[in-house]
Amino acid sequence: MDEDATVRVCNFTFPRIQVQSRVNASRMCTSLISSRTHMPRGGAIFEVSRIRDAKIAEKAGACAIVLSQSICFCNSRMIDPSLIAKFKAAVSIPIIARVRVGHVVEAEILQAVGVDFIDESEILGTADKENHINKGDFTCPFICGSTNLGEALERIKEGAAMIRTQGIESICGDIAKTVRNVRSVMEDIRLLHNMSEGECLEFSGKIGVPSDLAAQTGRMGRLPVVHFAAGGIVTPADAAFMMRLGCDGVFVGPEMFDCPDPYKRARGIVEAVNRYDDPNAVAVAVAVAMSGLN
Repeated sequence: MDEDATVRVCNFTFPRIQVQSRVNASRMCTSLISSRTHMPRGGAIFEVSRIRDAKIAEKAGACAIVLSQSICFCNSRMIDPSLIAKFKAAVSIPIIARVRVGHVVEAEILQAVGVDFIDESEILGTADKENHINKGDFTCPFICGSTNLGEALERIKEGAAMIRTQGIESICGDIAKTVRNVRSVMEDIRLLHNMSEGECLEFSGKIGVPSDLAAQTGRMGRLPVVHFAAGGIVTPADAAFMMRLGCDGVFVGPEMFDCPDPYKRARGIVEAVNRYDDPNAVAVAVAVAMSGLN
């Protein structure tokens, strides 16, 4: 954490959001979007449910943590807000908490208690089947999930500051759907990049997003916001693979903390994300981190 009360995510400096003194996150996100072309890459976000795991993630070099608790069919809702203060006191890296899709009140609560990012998450289920949250009504930046380019651009249109291209996040180690969805997004972006103005207009109409947003994505050759992958990423090799496909970073599930040495695993994943284009460095990270993996 810097002396001016800022934190760094993916090599960007973000103000540390506090309940008493909040920054205008919408201006921050606008600035972020405008600077995307030359954005440095790299970052690992770890899902944690215990203070101990949060401290391990921070020590290992995580750029943020996402809070979770046991989810069952009768308890698919945001985390108990009273727990957030305990995590904020334990670590200095940004804290992400989830809300159900479309649940405005849950988002208002999380903003009031001072989380750094709100994840409008399908993992918790859907509260409003017709509408996502209007992110412009909030100062806290939002993360949203998607499985294709149309969904990603729709969430960005709503004001999302980060897109999480996801596979099957509930199945440990199954990375195949994540790979398929990330490749699909990247391929559609490549197609956009090579389209004429008329073709871009037609394409944006087919996927139901504004033509100027589709055109901006095509010009940049990437999503105009931070783009992470999630689902089945449990090893350094998995993380490096997602980076090679063009993501800015990865979400890592809580099962990682059940291995014999979670710090080594977490550190290996962080190293693999930061040095994904160096096979020798990734090999070292894998060798250190893979002990005890089934």
